[in-house]
Amino acid sequence: MKSFFKILRFAGPYWVYALLNVVFNILAVIFSLASFALFIPVLQMLFHQMEIPASAPPLKMDYDVVKDNFYYYTGQLLNQYGNERMLIYIGFVIIILYFLKNLFRYLAMYFLAVVRNGVVKDLRNDLYLKVLILPLSYFNEKRKGDIIARMTNDVQEVEWSIMSSLEMAFRDPITIIASLVILFVISPSLTIFVLVLLPISGLIIGRIGKSLKRTSDKGQKKMGFILSVIEESISGLRIIKAFNAIDFADKRFRKTNQEYNRLMIRLYRKRDLASPLSEFLSACVVTIVLWYGGKLVFTPGNFLDAATFLIYLGIFSQLMPPAKSITQAFYNIKKGAASIDRIEQVLSEPEVIEEKPEAISKKDFRSDIEYRDVSFSYDTEPVLHQINLTISKSKTIAVVGPSGGGKSTLVDLLPRFYDCIKGQILIDGIDIRDLIISDLRGLMGIVSQETILFNDSVFNNIAFGMDNVSESDVISAAKVANAHEFIEKMPLGYSTNIGDRGAKLSGGQRQRLSIARAVLKNPPILILDEATSALDTESERLVQQALENLMRNRTSIVIAHRLSTIQFADEIIVMQNGRLVERGTHNNLLATNGVYRKLYELQSFN
Repeated sequence: MKSFFKILRFAGPYWVYALLNVVFNILAVIFSLASFALFIPVLQMLFHQMEIPASAPPLKMDYDVVKDNFYYYTGQLLNQYGNERMLIYIGFVIIILYFLKNLFRYLAMYFLAVVRNGVVKDLRNDLYLKVLILPLSYFNEKRKGDIIARMTNDVQEVEWSIMSSLEMAFRDPITIIASLVILFVISPSLTIFVLVLLPISGLIIGRIGKSLKRTSDKGQKKMGFILSVIEESISGLRIIKAFNAIDFADKRFRKTNQEYNRLMIRLYRKRDLASPLSEFLSACVVTIVLWYGGKLVFTPGNFLDAATFLIYLGIFSQLMPPAKSITQAFYNIKKGAASIDRIEQVLSEPEVIEEKPEAISKKDFRSDIEYRDVSFSYDTEPVLHQINLTISKSKTIAVVGPSGGGKSTLVDLLPRFYDCIKGQILIDGIDIRDLIISDLRGLMGIVSQETILFNDSVFNNIAFGMDNVSESDVISAAKVANAHEFIEKMPLGYSTNIGDRGAKLSGGQRQRLSIARAVLKNPPILILDEATSALDTESERLVQQALENLMRNRTSIVIAHRLSTIQFADEIIVMQNGRLVERGTHNNLLATNGVYRKLYELQSFN
């Protein structure tokens, strides 16, 4: 039940609707029980088990007085209209009461719909925002398919299993409590006997519920693995086909899917046991109540007569459906608890890259960027060792070196994708950890080797993350990025959808769109992470020209694979094994006959 209350905290913003639901449920229960209460005096008088009162006491707000008045006037109606006609009138009254009962029940569900769907909506929103905030290192350790499963299947499971039980939480307890109060009034001894029986059936149901949660948890994890396999297969479809691995991939998926199938069969068999088991236990309880109540009726001197016992059974029958639905809801909660736990795991993940409460706002870049004794490691694996580097405004710094030397990590620390373990990075003398994160990243534009585009129009991809962008601004940015010419030739121009990850474009076209996006943002600091390494010669020429346009009058940090593209840099930094081993201009580094010269000669030879 702890998991259930974790979800209920999301109902806070909808407390007014929850309160209205409770009020209308109470009214529905009152009219439901009132319809049964009408039968007691009528049946007792019809069966001559009760004398019709000769007079009524003066009416006042007192339970016994109201009851005596009700009995008196009911008896007068019986004398006046006769038994048959009186039953017809009572029938009409009961129909009206049932109409009001169901009207209020509908109104209760009407307002509950806002709570139920609002909680699920907020849960999805919080999960999505958390995924956006979590550090990149989190996604290096987790399968993307499992994260998607938590945001889709697990949230859906909460909606089906937990939110469907909100009706139980707000309505059924009210029905049960009100029914038990009436049953206590009618026969305390019989009701106490019933209360002894109900917990026994609850214990039996509880043991199966624990097993259900364990199986459900395994099922949700397996579904996350299935989604990971699907996502990886679609992303790597070219390799699967190229290596004739279709049968291999198919067998792997079928095996995983079969394991999930077995788990879900076990899960549904346990869950589907809830309804027949609770119905069987209910029948056992009713039978025992019928036997014990019958004994009380036949015992001389007992206050329970046959008519009252019939009404008792009628009210008791009203008690069984909500008790049964609570049983079903209990199974659903146990099944959904595994999903809630998986969602909670994401929501409770530490953000790591945190913004200080008193963070400083910074909208401009004035003098320099300084890496001061910066060290960094992924878990226990050291990546950077005491890097000291100053980058002056409007200068272009190129970062080169063998693979695994720490080049990308060096620039990833600047926008705080990660935080350095030791040392500090300063912009204009201010530690970047003291700045508002959105302001810090607003100073930078990033063009990476892997172009990140979205399944949207050309216009929206260039204007991504910016509001109130005019078409003329987008066109100007595209022209600077050498992209305007090929965009105009597309079927719908800037309104053309480019497909998933820009699949309808060539590599060079995708890269020029990402450059246009950076141009439109117009950042004072530019980070280029091997932006031309995966392109052919013609595309590289166009992209390189676009990059030169972009870098003009900006502070630029360029990670380069092809050394021929960064000879113009004001300074070249050579990284090896996480250390800054050489720095200088292209000609100076060639003259030192060190790491840079070896890299240059290898590329020249090739």
